[in-house]
Formats: sequence, C-alpha cells, structure tokens
Amino acid sequence: MALSGKTLYTGTYRHNLDDKGRLTIPSAWRVAHGESDQFLAAPNPGGYVSVLPPTEVEKLYDKVATVPLSDTAAQAEIAAFFAIAQAFTFDKQGRIALNAELLQHAGITKESVLNGSLTKFNIYSPEQWAAIAQRSSAASQADFLRRYGI
Repeated sequence: MALSGKTLYTGTYRHNLDDKGRLTIPSAWRVAHGESDQFLAAPNPGGYVSVLPPTEVEKLYDKVATVPLSDTAAQAEIAAFFAIAQAFTFDKQGRIALNAELLQHAGITKESVLNGSLTKFNIYSPEQWAAIAQRSSAASQADFLRRYGI
C-alpha cells in the first residue's frame, strides 16, 4: 500500500502561543497542504483539541451530511460540537489562531504540546500531555501494537 501524497502526523512538538495568540504548526505537518486547504480544530472529550486535516474533514462532512433534520437530538449534538469547533487554514508563516473556547477547553494559556496521531494531530496543555505520557507504558504500547495487528 503506497502512502504517496499522504501526510503522516508523527512526533511531539512544544510551541508557545505568540503575542497575538497564534500557534505555529510544524512544517512537516503543513508542507503537503495548500494555502486554501481547510483543517478543523475540534474539542476532544479528553480535554484537548483534535485537528483534522482536509481528508479527515471530508469524511466527517460526509457523515454529518447524512444525519436527517428530523433527528433533533443528533442535530443538537452537531450544533453544540461545531459551535466550538473551528475551520482554518494556515497563514503564510504556518500559524493558526485557535478560538478562546478551544483554548479554554484544552487548558492552554501560553504553552502547548502538539502530538501527531498519524492521520491527525492533537494540541494539549503541557499538563494534559504529561498526564497522558505518564499513563503510557511499554505494556500499553504492546497492547496498541497487538490491537492493530502490528
């Protein structure tokens, strides 16, 4: 299976918000994308921000588009989710400005940790990332590999 043209979101990066509240995204994660490519920053129930690249945004778009208007409970959940979520493109320096609700959701005030998860990336407060990293162990990594048949 060739991965030609697919960006792999891997690694961990620490970046500070600049004076205008912008966050620089690693160049390795934005190099394959054009200036008009739409990303989506969304609140993750784990207390951080998940960033979906265009291919994942398209999948989500297609799923949401199939929800009937008559499913009022689902429509309310969709409205609440996307009220906080933020569509964006990178500026010329590869920065984004997350909205106040997303920053608050993730507990980010100045420092952030960007962590790749292969098909997307996540933005954490340093404290949230430290807690997640502390829970990770060789046994849990072995479970991950086993679960996915690697």
